[in-house]
Amino acid sequence: MRLEPITWERLTDTLADRLLDLKTGDGSPWPRVAVDGARAGGTGELAARLADALRLRGRTPLVVGTEGFLRPASLRFEYGHQDVEAYYSGWFDTGALWREVFGPLEPGGTGRVLPDLWDPAADRATRSPYVELPPGGVLLLHGPLLLGHWFPFDLSVHVRLSPGALRRRTPEDERWTLPAFERYETEADPAGRADVVVRADDPRHPAWSGAPAAT
Repeated sequence: MRLEPITWERLTDTLADRLLDLKTGDGSPWPRVAVDGARAGGTGELAARLADALRLRGRTPLVVGTEGFLRPASLRFEYGHQDVEAYYSGWFDTGALWREVFGPLEPGGTGRVLPDLWDPAADRATRSPYVELPPGGVLLLHGPLLLGHWFPFDLSVHVRLSPGALRRRTPEDERWTLPAFERYETEADPAGRADVVVRADDPRHPAWSGAPAAT
Protein backbone atom coordinates (compact mmCIF):
# COMPACT_ATOMS: atom_id res chain seq x y z
CA MET A 1 0.00 0.00 0.00
CA ARG A 2 1.38 3.37 -1.01
CA LEU A 3 1.12 6.09 1.64
CA GLU A 4 1.82 9.79 1.18
CA PRO A 5 2.83 12.31 3.84
CA ILE A 6 0.10 14.65 5.05
CA THR A 7 -0.59 16.96 7.97
CA TRP A 8 -3.31 16.20 10.47
CA GLU A 9 -5.03 19.46 9.51
CA ARG A 10 -5.18 18.61 5.80
CA LEU A 11 -6.17 15.02 6.49
CA THR A 12 -9.01 16.16 8.75
CA ASP A 13 -10.28 18.77 6.29
CA THR A 14 -10.15 16.36 3.35
CA LEU A 15 -12.04 13.66 5.23
CA ALA A 16 -14.62 16.13 6.54
CA ASP A 17 -15.26 17.39 2.99
CA ARG A 18 -15.66 13.80 1.82
CA LEU A 19 -18.16 13.07 4.59
CA LEU A 20 -20.42 15.88 3.40
CA ASP A 21 -21.15 13.86 0.25
CA LEU A 22 -21.03 10.39 1.78
CA LYS A 23 -23.91 8.14 0.76
CA THR A 24 -24.93 5.46 3.24
CA GLY A 25 -24.96 1.88 2.11
CA ASP A 26 -28.48 1.12 3.33
CA GLY A 27 -30.24 4.43 2.75
CA SER A 28 -29.96 5.54 6.38
CA PRO A 29 -29.95 9.35 6.83
CA TRP A 30 -27.06 9.01 9.30
CA PRO A 31 -23.57 8.23 7.94
CA ARG A 32 -21.63 5.95 10.29
CA VAL A 33 -17.86 6.32 10.39
CA ALA A 34 -15.24 4.18 12.11
CA VAL A 35 -11.99 5.59 13.44
CA ASP A 36 -10.32 2.28 14.20
CA GLY A 37 -7.03 1.59 15.93
CA ALA A 38 -5.21 1.30 19.22
CA ARG A 39 -5.64 4.15 21.65
CA ALA A 40 -1.89 4.77 21.34
CA GLY A 41 -2.50 5.87 17.75
CA GLY A 42 -4.72 8.78 18.79
CA THR A 43 -8.04 7.57 17.39
CA GLY A 44 -10.00 9.61 19.91
CA GLU A 45 -8.12 12.75 18.97
CA LEU A 46 -8.74 12.17 15.26
CA ALA A 47 -12.45 11.61 15.88
CA ALA A 48 -12.58 14.88 17.84
CA ARG A 49 -10.79 16.73 15.02
CA LEU A 50 -13.28 15.38 12.50
CA ALA A 51 -16.18 16.42 14.73
CA ASP A 52 -14.89 19.98 14.93
CA ALA A 53 -14.40 20.11 11.16
CA LEU A 54 -17.92 18.83 10.53
CA ARG A 55 -19.43 21.43 12.86
CA LEU A 56 -17.64 24.16 10.91
CA ARG A 57 -19.29 22.74 7.77
CA GLY A 58 -22.76 22.80 9.29
CA ARG A 59 -23.09 19.08 10.03
CA THR A 60 -23.87 17.62 13.44
CA PRO A 61 -21.36 14.99 14.62
CA LEU A 62 -21.69 12.53 17.46
CA VAL A 63 -18.44 11.10 18.82
CA VAL A 64 -18.78 7.76 20.60
CA GLY A 65 -15.84 5.86 22.10
CA THR A 66 -15.92 2.13 22.67
CA GLU A 67 -14.38 2.68 26.12
CA GLY A 68 -17.89 3.76 27.14
CA PHE A 69 -19.20 0.33 26.16
CA LEU A 70 -16.91 -1.92 28.16
CA ARG A 71 -18.46 -4.91 29.89
CA PRO A 72 -18.58 -4.95 33.72
CA ALA A 73 -15.34 -5.86 35.46
CA SER A 74 -16.77 -9.21 36.59
CA LEU A 75 -17.00 -10.22 32.92
CA ARG A 76 -13.83 -8.52 31.63
CA PHE A 77 -11.66 -10.03 34.36
CA GLU A 78 -13.37 -13.41 34.66
CA TYR A 79 -10.16 -15.12 33.49
CA GLY A 80 -7.73 -12.66 35.04
CA HIS A 81 -6.80 -9.04 34.54
CA GLN A 82 -4.47 -9.70 31.61
CA ASP A 83 -6.26 -12.35 29.57
CA VAL A 84 -5.58 -11.60 25.90
CA GLU A 85 -8.47 -13.70 24.59
CA ALA A 86 -10.92 -11.89 26.87
CA TYR A 87 -9.61 -8.51 25.70
CA TYR A 88 -9.87 -9.50 22.05
CA SER A 89 -13.37 -10.94 22.12
CA GLY A 90 -15.02 -10.09 25.41
CA TRP A 91 -14.10 -6.69 26.82
CA PHE A 92 -16.34 -4.56 24.62
CA ASP A 93 -20.11 -4.90 24.71
CA THR A 94 -20.75 -5.24 21.00
CA GLY A 95 -24.37 -6.20 21.64
CA ALA A 96 -24.97 -2.89 23.40
CA LEU A 97 -23.28 -1.01 20.55
CA TRP A 98 -25.63 -2.69 18.07
CA ARG A 99 -28.65 -1.97 20.27
CA GLU A 100 -27.89 1.54 21.52
CA VAL A 101 -25.81 3.05 18.71
CA PHE A 102 -26.30 1.30 15.38
CA GLY A 103 -29.92 0.20 15.79
CA PRO A 104 -31.31 3.75 16.20
CA LEU A 105 -29.35 4.85 13.11
CA GLU A 106 -30.81 2.23 10.77
CA PRO A 107 -33.24 3.36 8.06
CA GLY A 108 -36.45 4.28 9.85
CA GLY A 109 -34.63 4.51 13.19
CA THR A 110 -35.23 7.12 15.86
CA GLY A 111 -31.77 8.70 15.79
CA ARG A 112 -31.71 8.52 19.62
CA VAL A 113 -28.27 7.20 20.49
CA LEU A 114 -26.82 6.36 23.89
CA PRO A 115 -23.32 7.89 23.84
CA ASP A 116 -21.96 5.64 26.59
CA LEU A 117 -23.22 2.87 28.83
CA TRP A 118 -20.60 1.83 31.37
CA ASP A 119 -18.06 3.71 33.48
CA PRO A 120 -15.08 1.34 33.78
CA ALA A 121 -13.49 3.33 36.61
CA ALA A 122 -16.58 3.22 38.83
CA ASP A 123 -17.71 -0.11 37.30
CA ARG A 124 -21.31 0.99 37.02
CA ALA A 125 -23.75 2.34 34.48
CA THR A 126 -23.08 5.92 33.40
CA ARG A 127 -26.79 6.86 33.23
CA SER A 128 -25.96 9.28 30.40
CA PRO A 129 -28.99 10.72 28.59
CA TYR A 130 -29.78 9.75 25.04
CA VAL A 131 -28.64 12.10 22.29
CA GLU A 132 -30.85 12.69 19.27
CA LEU A 133 -28.79 12.87 16.08
CA PRO A 134 -30.66 14.84 13.38
CA PRO A 135 -30.89 13.44 9.85
CA GLY A 136 -27.59 14.11 8.13
CA GLY A 137 -25.73 13.94 11.42
CA VAL A 138 -22.60 11.80 11.40
CA LEU A 139 -21.67 9.08 13.88
CA LEU A 140 -17.92 8.94 14.61
CA LEU A 141 -17.18 5.73 16.52
CA HIS A 142 -13.59 5.37 17.67
CA GLY A 143 -11.78 2.55 19.39
CA PRO A 144 -9.73 -0.62 18.87
CA LEU A 145 -10.69 -3.80 17.01
CA LEU A 146 -13.71 -2.20 15.31
CA LEU A 147 -13.50 -3.79 11.89
CA GLY A 148 -14.05 -7.40 12.91
CA HIS A 149 -17.68 -7.15 14.05
CA TRP A 150 -19.57 -6.42 10.80
CA PHE A 151 -20.72 -3.04 12.07
CA PRO A 152 -22.48 -1.15 9.23
CA PHE A 153 -19.89 1.55 8.68
CA ASP A 154 -20.27 3.74 5.61
CA LEU A 155 -16.64 4.82 5.83
CA SER A 156 -13.81 3.38 7.87
CA VAL A 157 -10.48 4.94 8.84
CA HIS A 158 -7.79 2.69 10.28
CA VAL A 159 -4.99 4.37 12.23
CA ARG A 160 -2.05 2.01 11.85
CA LEU A 161 1.07 1.73 13.99
CA SER A 162 4.01 -0.56 13.23
CA PRO A 163 4.57 -3.21 15.93
CA GLY A 164 7.56 -1.26 17.23
CA ALA A 165 5.70 2.04 17.39
CA LEU A 166 2.69 0.39 19.02
CA ARG A 167 4.90 -1.08 21.72
CA ARG A 168 6.74 2.20 22.33
CA ARG A 169 3.56 4.25 22.58
CA THR A 170 1.50 1.80 24.63
CA PRO A 171 1.77 2.35 28.41
CA GLU A 172 3.73 -0.42 30.07
CA ASP A 173 0.76 -1.64 32.10
CA GLU A 174 -1.24 -2.11 28.87
CA ARG A 175 1.41 -3.92 26.81
CA TRP A 176 -0.13 -7.27 27.65
CA THR A 177 -2.83 -6.36 25.07
CA LEU A 178 -0.31 -6.28 22.19
CA PRO A 179 -0.86 -9.92 21.14
CA ALA A 180 -4.55 -9.07 20.62
CA PHE A 181 -3.56 -6.42 18.08
CA GLU A 182 -1.25 -8.90 16.33
CA ARG A 183 -4.18 -11.30 16.06
CA TYR A 184 -6.43 -8.51 14.80
CA GLU A 185 -3.98 -7.73 12.01
CA THR A 186 -3.97 -11.38 10.94
CA GLU A 187 -7.67 -12.19 11.29
CA ALA A 188 -9.41 -8.92 10.41
CA ASP A 189 -6.84 -7.32 8.06
CA PRO A 190 -7.92 -3.80 9.06
CA ALA A 191 -5.51 -2.08 6.67
CA GLY A 192 -6.92 -4.07 3.77
CA ARG A 193 -10.53 -3.62 4.84
CA ALA A 194 -10.51 0.10 5.74
CA ASP A 195 -11.42 2.81 3.23
CA VAL A 196 -8.62 5.03 4.55
CA VAL A 197 -5.37 4.01 6.24
CA VAL A 198 -3.40 6.50 8.31
CA ARG A 199 0.15 5.61 9.35
CA ALA A 200 0.94 7.35 12.63
CA ASP A 201 4.26 5.90 13.78
CA ASP A 202 5.50 9.48 14.21
CA PRO A 203 2.52 11.44 15.54
CA ARG A 204 4.01 14.66 14.17
CA HIS A 205 4.26 13.35 10.61
CA PRO A 206 1.36 11.10 9.57
CA ALA A 207 0.97 9.51 6.16
CA TRP A 208 -2.17 8.18 4.54
CA SER A 209 -3.56 6.19 1.66
CA GLY A 210 -5.58 9.10 0.24
CA ALA A 211 -9.20 10.20 0.25
CA PRO A 212 -11.77 7.52 -0.59
CA ALA A 213 -13.58 7.82 -3.90
CA ALA A 214 -17.15 9.10 -3.83
CA THR A 215 -19.85 6.48 -4.29
